Amino acid sequence: MHARALIGALRLPFLLLTPVCVALGAASAAWSGHAVAPATLALVLAGALAAHASVNLFNEWFDFRSGLDAITSRTPFSGGSGALPAQPAAAPVVLAAALATLGFSGAVGLWLLATRGPALLPLGLAGLALVVAYTPWVTRRPLLCLLAPGLGFGPLMVGGSQVALSGVHEPAAYVASLVPLGLVSGLLLLNQFPDVEADRQVGRRHLPLLRGRPWAARLLGALLAGAFGALALGVLAGVLPRGAALGLATLPLAWSVARGARRHADDLPALLPVMGRNVALVLLTPLLMALGGVWKG
Repeated sequence: MHARALIGALRLPFLLLTPVCVALGAASAAWSGHAVAPATLALVLAGALAAHASVNLFNEWFDFRSGLDAITSRTPFSGGSGALPAQPAAAPVVLAAALATLGFSGAVGLWLLATRGPALLPLGLAGLALVVAYTPWVTRRPLLCLLAPGLGFGPLMVGGSQVALSGVHEPAAYVASLVPLGLVSGLLLLNQFPDVEADRQVGRRHLPLLRGRPWAARLLGALLAGAFGALALGVLAGVLPRGAALGLATLPLAWSVARGARRHADDLPALLPVMGRNVALVLLTPLLMALGGVWKG
């Protein structure tokens, strides 16, 4: 009965980021000389997808309960799915699904701890805490709101996938994770631009709201520069394989996003194509790094 609302609340297109980051973690394990077992990789991916789904579901539920969904202007990249305002009776189902996916992700983590050892424990606990705290707590703390998405998909997911596959921490994974750290934090930063007025009314406190969109657009440029700088330095230092530099192929796209965000910071209709290019940037860059690193000559 509530299947349509549940599927909408999952925000399935947004889940594409998870396999890209898990792939970068798996590539990091391979770069570091570890064999990647397909069955373990599939389990890691399932657990990571469940964690991401749980964040989305909790976010939809909290935004519906807070009244944000009733006042926000939705875009393809921001403002939620609109699933619960269209079908309010599905709210308990969405909450139950958020708890169930969180529980599944935790169960996968426990199995990996039992089979791979305790190295994964701090990353797993931090990841679960971030899932639960993101919407009700993190979004009200500007610096955490900026960094939490990048930390979740960068060091926690890329690094966590590598540790789950190998049982040990490897420098390559954490250097590689700096790229999605900058890119994903930039993605969420730009996606907050259309929501400034609505978020203000429900007590959220993020940087586009507090410092203005033009200032936040300059910050986006700095985040993108930091991500690509980390990739270039990691390759030059020999921590990342030379093939990972294939990720630098998206630099023109990053330049287009940074320039477009600054030019159209307060022109939201003109900003929508920039937001779309930013999604492509965030998905393509780690994927190209993972694929290019296969040839690490």
